[in-house]
Amino acid sequence: MPELKNNVILVGAGGHAKVIIDILRSRQQYTIVTCVDRPEKAGGMVGGVPVVSDASSVDRLFATVGPMLDSGITKAFVAIGDNRRRMVIVDKMREWGFTLVNAISPFAYVSETVKLSDGIAIMPGAVVNADATIMADAIINTNASVDHDCIIMNCSHVAPGCSIAGNVTIGQGTFVGIGAKVIPNLCIGDWSVIGAGATVVSNLPAHVVAFGVPAKVQKFLAKI
Repeated sequence: MPELKNNVILVGAGGHAKVIIDILRSRQQYTIVTCVDRPEKAGGMVGGVPVVSDASSVDRLFATVGPMLDSGITKAFVAIGDNRRRMVIVDKMREWGFTLVNAISPFAYVSETVKLSDGIAIMPGAVVNADATIMADAIINTNASVDHDCIIMNCSHVAPGCSIAGNVTIGQGTFVGIGAKVIPNLCIGDWSVIGAGATVVSNLPAHVVAFGVPAKVQKFLAKI
């Protein structure tokens, strides 16, 4: 039986969790014990992993994962795609004493000089080039490329097929939609949303929705 120190629990049991399960299994480093999600998913399976509840609130999540922590399972991964919800959960999991592992596909290329935090997902086909920095709980999705010297801030999400050129900063919690492109030396502010297929050719502020070719600010988002 695997040692408890190699056991991992996942928070989330949706499509994102399916990919994370595949990645963690392919690394052959951890044993996934269970996925924790909302009550309506309890009793089911995702990727062959049993689903338990309850993750419908922070208090209920702690009631579920607290005994697992007490039993010696100290590692977790938060497999939630929504950036804001993921940030709330990862902060609590760390506060409670969990260590958040990375899920980096063996089919991704990550330069030896990349700086990685924890709780990160890097999906198959992704490329992260020299001296980039990937902060905690960020997602670099399938076939996305992040070039040299980029900074991808915590809880951001670079969606499938995105191309982020060199020396770009993507702000905390920002979502870069599928297939978007960002030219070099730009900064996109915190908690912004870049639409699918957009081409970003100038700096963008925090808390905006921008899309189009070239990308233009279409909406300002409330600061939460």
